Amino acid sequence: MTSAFITFEGGDGSGKSTQLELLSGWLEQRDHSVVLTREPGGTDVGVELREIILHRKGFLAPRAEALLYAADRAHHIHTVVRPALAEGKVVIQDRYFDSSVAYQGAGRVLSEDEVRDLSLWATEGLIPDLTVVLDVPADVQRARRESTRTVYDRLEAEADDFHERVRDAYRRFAEKEPERFVLIDGQRPAEDIHGDIVERVTTLLG
Repeated sequence: MTSAFITFEGGDGSGKSTQLELLSGWLEQRDHSVVLTREPGGTDVGVELREIILHRKGFLAPRAEALLYAADRAHHIHTVVRPALAEGKVVIQDRYFDSSVAYQGAGRVLSEDEVRDLSLWATEGLIPDLTVVLDVPADVQRARRESTRTVYDRLEAEADDFHERVRDAYRRFAEKEPERFVLIDGQRPAEDIHGDIVERVTTLLG
């Protein structure tokens, strides 16, 4: 079996959840063993850290936020992702270290290089085989969130300029590493987006 580590990135309201499920189903139909997971919250420890990171009331220092994400990531990669890859499975993950570089680096205006290095240290240097970025303007993301929920987590509740910085960061990442990233217009129909993702995953898995 062919193992692969595929991550999905993009702003809140970019359509990641839909595409994660579509890709997982497509792979399972072709007899791939799939692990569908997320950060933060992909482990029992991660669920507790997710509650602190996203739902704690009051101020949380940006560096403390970045460290909490890195702690979740270290445990998650060690206990879930690496064992699955060793067994020949395809891991499809909602967010990875690129989220921290975009949200805590660009969004919180910390050093992007330092945030990235922190995550690479925490995960012993594990890089995804493919990273799908769903690109959606901040105002569209906000409209989508408002149409589906009334309660937001700490990051979702940030102003549009924060989410535009995050979006710009993802676009820069994709331009810098085209061999790993695929940047997709997230405003297109879901099936069209899925088709583009399948094409890239097919190439990846041979």
